[in-house]
Amino acid sequence: MSVLSYSRREFIAKNALNCAGMVIGAALPVTVSAEPVFFLEEEKVDETLKISVFDIDATPPIGSYLAYDQMKSSWDLGLRAKGIVLTGTGAPIVLCAIDWIGIANASQDVFKQTLADAVHTVPERVAVHTLHQHDAPVCDFSTEKMLKEMGIESRAYDGSFAREFLSRLGKAVKDSLNKPRTITDMSIGKAPVNEVASNRMIFKDGKVVATRYTACPDAALRSEPEGLIDPDVTLVGFWEGEKPVAVMTFYATHPQSYYRTGIPNPDFPGLARFFRQLTVPEALHIHFTGAGGNIGAGKYNDGSHKNRMILAGRLADGMERAWKNSTKIPLSAGAVSWKTESVALPVSDEMIRLTESQIQTTDMQSITNIASRMSWAKRAQAGNTIDIACLSVGKARVLFMPGELSVEYQLAAKAYRPDLAVSMAAYGEYGPSYICTKEAYSRGGYEVNSSPVTAESEEILMNVCRKLLS
Repeated sequence: MSVLSYSRREFIAKNALNCAGMVIGAALPVTVSAEPVFFLEEEKVDETLKISVFDIDATPPIGSYLAYDQMKSSWDLGLRAKGIVLTGTGAPIVLCAIDWIGIANASQDVFKQTLADAVHTVPERVAVHTLHQHDAPVCDFSTEKMLKEMGIESRAYDGSFAREFLSRLGKAVKDSLNKPRTITDMSIGKAPVNEVASNRMIFKDGKVVATRYTACPDAALRSEPEGLIDPDVTLVGFWEGEKPVAVMTFYATHPQSYYRTGIPNPDFPGLARFFRQLTVPEALHIHFTGAGGNIGAGKYNDGSHKNRMILAGRLADGMERAWKNSTKIPLSAGAVSWKTESVALPVSDEMIRLTESQIQTTDMQSITNIASRMSWAKRAQAGNTIDIACLSVGKARVLFMPGELSVEYQLAAKAYRPDLAVSMAAYGEYGPSYICTKEAYSRGGYEVNSSPVTAESEEILMNVCRKLLS
């Protein structure tokens, strides 16, 4: 749905609810901006393309629950929320990447609405993604409400810190508009990343017989071939004359070296991003995790703590080569556009029945893994849909996707438009969890057994990607 898809009646009704202090789809009341969101009768494009950037701390206080464990210290690098606001292209566009494991269901609604209100746009022109580090929070107001109703301690799903953080994030996004930069050029680059990513699925006779997780102490599994991956890190940069203002990078892999330390940290992608920030300090560096649902560092990582720095160095090296190899091109506001399509993914009834039977009798780690997908399934069955978005910037296209997508989706999108520089950010709406290919659902494995959607999801998502890229 684009900004033009709203009728004035729908817009007034929606904005009235916002001003009353409620966000549509939220499980619990939250405070949002009382400023009206300006409805655009048409997509007016200014002559000047401008960008503003934001970067704030996203680390919870000691004593909070991370996704799997209670936080005991905060000495590490910490977690960030970084992003950009593009103006001059019609209604503002907001892109945000957060060092959390996932933001799901009603929390996605609230985050998008809050950031939309901050810059006077609509939620459909906001993309909120996580990098999926595991020593980090998970956020899902729907699941928080569901667990409380079931008499289960919310722990990781307690939204107290998230609400406080969301208020700060909205203010940071709004305040960023006070320091706009005029964009004159863009840059596009890519480079292979060596010895980081590997496929998690180990096959024998066409079936998955083992999962090579991101930290893999099993030498036999590490000796297996790298498997199907997307080797490239891709890059889209924005420039004000000769000065780089923002750099977005995209790479498909689970971002863990080791975890469950009780200390929030951005793991090796966050370290790589930090190294690049030090090297090119005048530009804000924003990283997105691509379609890495079935990808990890397991072939090259036995879980030793020293490997975090090694993996970070390898990813940073790929980012640096993508930067140095990038092509700089003049950019006008007319060369930037935003499209969205809403999709309804089919729910796996068998998985939901299994989840409902497990949630009352399982440990906190398992609850963290299954509760959001249970909430998502209920919302999907009630008619809630997911927005898939595509940012067009000159010859670059960036697809903003839900869940833990298998890498095949990213490779297919790139193959469909080889004439364009296509990137993909996954881990938007986190509720659907693993979204595999149709073939994978017949081969089994951890990802398939954890997926709340069915094999029909592939055709739906591939068709939407092709439509947005056409």
